Amino acid sequence: MAVSTGKKKRRYSRPKRTLDPQITFDYKDTQLLRRFVTEHGKIVPRRISGASAQQQRALTVAVKRARTMAILSYGQGSDAR
Repeated sequence: MAVSTGKKKRRYSRPKRTLDPQITFDYKDTQLLRRFVTEHGKIVPRRISGASAQQQRALTVAVKRARTMAILSYGQGSDAR
């Protein structure tokens, strides 16, 4: 049986990043949407962007609409095969 040393490791937690609750996501505002899309075209997750659940859903819808209308690219154009 293993002997316990009595010390427990503490988890390091970063301060939470939060988004301004007044931000509204519009599919035509590509400058704002690009802040939440990686260089490979993936939508940034909530834990990184700091968006609430409702904001993240609105962001996802806006990015997908912009992609469908060819306002925002699906990813890097040069690496696509």
